[in-house]
Amino acid sequence: MGIDLTWLGHSTVVVDIDGVRLVTDPLVRRHNGILRRHGDQPAQESWRAADAVLLSHLHHDHAEVASLREFAGVPVLTAPENAVWVRRKGLDGRGLGEGEWFPLGAAGVEVRLVRAVHGARPMPHRPNAANGHLVRGPSGVVWLAGDTELHDEMGDLPRLAGRPVDVAVVPVGGWGPRLSPGHMGPEEAAVACRLTGARHAVPVHWNTLHLPGGDRVPAGWLHLAGPRFREAVAREAPRCDAVQLEPGATFHLPDAPGEAG
Repeated sequence: MGIDLTWLGHSTVVVDIDGVRLVTDPLVRRHNGILRRHGDQPAQESWRAADAVLLSHLHHDHAEVASLREFAGVPVLTAPENAVWVRRKGLDGRGLGEGEWFPLGAAGVEVRLVRAVHGARPMPHRPNAANGHLVRGPSGVVWLAGDTELHDEMGDLPRLAGRPVDVAVVPVGGWGPRLSPGHMGPEEAAVACRLTGARHAVPVHWNTLHLPGGDRVPAGWLHLAGPRFREAVAREAPRCDAVQLEPGATFHLPDAPGEAG
């Protein structure tokens, strides 16, 4: 029992919660099309034996077909229209309806979709639905924001989960020095942590992907979003613990206040 979050780079996070393993937006190969990976390819043992994949949307840096096929036979929990696309790739796409909780494991882990606002760059060849995920189990609640702008419904997440949000996994950057609409930078992600009341927050969607040679122009941009997020959380959500990880590192969720160790 317990919750461990292992960040594998970009938006790929392994959530081990109460005996269930979830993998978000898997990118487990060395690179992603033209985009280059800064750092090492994730080790197979870090993401194998998943019980479900949580897919936020179908942009290529989140739904890379070769990586998804490493999870053949594993339920892919996503928006209904995206699930149709997943099934066309020969995978087990499961489209969740509004308010539907998907049960996993023997301990009572459940997953549902939550709103994400990410429609600024529609794709002509794939569905364009976007969502985040809420995960709850005996050990706590995890919100995985997916790619999204700030929106007021983030404040409803504790009510939807039926308890406080223990850890928020929030995007803070991109694969270039400028963010397009539909994303959060460090400041917006810190506000999201305040809105949700999250106890802890892990920044993702930074320090990983870049265009060839683009990691050096302007100098240092690839590595700045995480530290800036920590600074922003100290201002915007001082009760939240911002946990900056390096790709491959794991955060163990401490006991909730008042729980026995």
